[in-house]
Amino acid sequence: MKIISAANVNKSYGTGTAGVPALRDVTFSIEEAEIVSFIGPSGSGKTTLLNMVGALDKPSSGTLTVGGTDVSRLTRSTGAAFRGSSVGFIFQDFNLVPVLTVYENVEYPLVMVRRMAGDKRAPAVREMIEAVGLKDHAGKFPDQLSGGQKQRVAIARALVTRPRVVLADEPTANLDHATAYDILHLMRSIRDTFKTTFVFSTHDPKIVGEADIIYTLEDGTLTGRQDKREARS
Repeated sequence: MKIISAANVNKSYGTGTAGVPALRDVTFSIEEAEIVSFIGPSGSGKTTLLNMVGALDKPSSGTLTVGGTDVSRLTRSTGAAFRGSSVGFIFQDFNLVPVLTVYENVEYPLVMVRRMAGDKRAPAVREMIEAVGLKDHAGKFPDQLSGGQKQRVAIARALVTRPRVVLADEPTANLDHATAYDILHLMRSIRDTFKTTFVFSTHDPKIVGEADIIYTLEDGTLTGRQDKREARS
């Protein structure tokens, strides 16, 4: 089942002759529970595309739907509600709150976005902390964790709301080789368990190797699609 679908998506910044095109007639689709990577040089439009899938930005023209929702039609308030219910974000710099423990960082979206009652939050938070292998670190603060552990916290936080789609912008950029592979294998395990769709923007060949589908962007144009599952079979 298609969970993300883009048809002739264009994005420009500025107006008139001063407008700068970031994406040009981009068309693609992503199936539920796929791991997809968008690759390309800096300035190719990868981050712009992820921002639009996450309803942080809007197409200038074309159609982009995520989970059946046309994100180009969302207002600021409906966009925030959509992100809270349907999309999780993982960043290369982790973006953890330094004064909160691992448990509190993972719990944060359920408090601030979902406004979920405490008795319902606790089992959801514990489940995700255990899923990323940090059960014994729940009371620690970010400065007591390694880079890989911080990224595991970020993954748990992104998944605790049970989003259908998780967007990750260069999620392994600040990790060493072995830790990056551990994180990627963790994401694949989580995909298999929770049927989550992961969409990456990356330069990292390790992520490319783990992806099911690879899309190549150059100067805002989609120039290639590779199905890695065919090569593995």
